[in-house]
Amino acid sequence: MNLLLDEIARATARLADAGAASPRADAEELAAAVHRVRRSELHGVPDSAFDARFWEFVARREAGEPLQHITGRAFFRYLELKVGPGVFVPRPETEVMVGWALETLRDMDVRDPLVVDLGTGSAAIALSIALEAPRARVHAVEKDPTAFVHATRNVEELDERGRVRLHLDDFAAALTELDGTVDLVVSNPPYIPMSEWEYVPRDVRDHDPADALWGGGDDGLDAIRVVERTARRLLRPGGYAAVEHSDLQGNGVYWVFAEEHGWRDVRNRRDLANRDRFVTARLAAD
Repeated sequence: MNLLLDEIARATARLADAGAASPRADAEELAAAVHRVRRSELHGVPDSAFDARFWEFVARREAGEPLQHITGRAFFRYLELKVGPGVFVPRPETEVMVGWALETLRDMDVRDPLVVDLGTGSAAIALSIALEAPRARVHAVEKDPTAFVHATRNVEELDERGRVRLHLDDFAAALTELDGTVDLVVSNPPYIPMSEWEYVPRDVRDHDPADALWGGGDDGLDAIRVVERTARRLLRPGGYAAVEHSDLQGNGVYWVFAEEHGWRDVRNRRDLANRDRFVTARLAAD
């Protein structure tokens, strides 16, 4: 049997005992990162090339360190992003919201749509939109300096056409020069209530930056309320907003985008697991 595949099997058992949600996939991803191959190529690594650092990576994952912090990379839609301590690791759930944003941009009768990503983190959302909607111009705002470094690295490496502009700023006051001109505002802000601290997985609460997790207020929606006010300021009449939330907050976020504030067509939308995941709304055109 191939030595590396044998060691991956042993690592899978260890990670399962440690409570990893996807022990086999984690073991394979760690092995691929150490040996600089794709997961599909692991069977081709010769015994002589086995790198014992694999077991160092396994021990770190066993101790609860996020897989993406160990490998230094995260996959999001068509992107491979650089991530690490100090930046939120993008999740598959957010890909569904980006898919909606791309469909909305395609349906707009706008030659070069203007998009704002509030709280960009690794720049996953901003870069996906810039890659998949080639005529879009994207402004990405991040207030945390450490996360901004990660975003900058990803934009410099992946934004070959220069369609993404990064801004180190608090998004409550950012981009006032764009007020009333933006076609789409999208955001995955912090939204977890502190009352749910004990229910958040250890590798998330211990390693993702606190400012990217805890939304503020008893309901965790304070940051989303800021997004709503900022989106209302930035959007042109008829422009759209999309904001991610937890699967238990759909009703609360729906009412944040109130009709008396000028919002229309407010809808809760579901992720691939058929759970409420993000709210979309259109700013009134009249």
